[in-house]
Amino acid sequence: MGVCGGLTRFVQAQAGIYPRALEELRAGAKRSHWMWFIFPQIIGLGRSSTAQFYAIADLAEARCYLAHPLLGPRLEEATRAMLAWSAERSPEAILGHVDALKFHSSMTLFDAAAEGEGPYREALDSFYYSQRDGATTAIIGREQAAPSA
Repeated sequence: MGVCGGLTRFVQAQAGIYPRALEELRAGAKRSHWMWFIFPQIIGLGRSSTAQFYAIADLAEARCYLAHPLLGPRLEEATRAMLAWSAERSPEAILGHVDALKFHSSMTLFDAAAEGEGPYREALDSFYYSQRDGATTAIIGREQAAPSA
């Protein structure tokens, strides 16, 4: 299986719940459990088995996620739904404290993968004063510093 071959887990997870997740984001209040597969984080942050299952392996997989014909547009749409609240509500008010931390790390990951394209940098600028998530940045930095095999 190639680097882009493992994204089926996200497509399957989103199949029944993505419309509800988007509705909750547009209403400005997350009420159900979908954070792991709508706004995924890089591997090494989440400790639960669910967080580990939906973790993005590296920047290459994050780029595949962005390029995926279903997942990429959904991530952008969900991020823009969050941005619609940026002048009125914090991520904590919309998502809750823990999921706001996950959103921060997800936006940091996808901003790096998108190289500044898309709404991910805007989300960091609007919600987090242009600050990247430190733990995500450190993991990405270690990945980029590792010698290629």
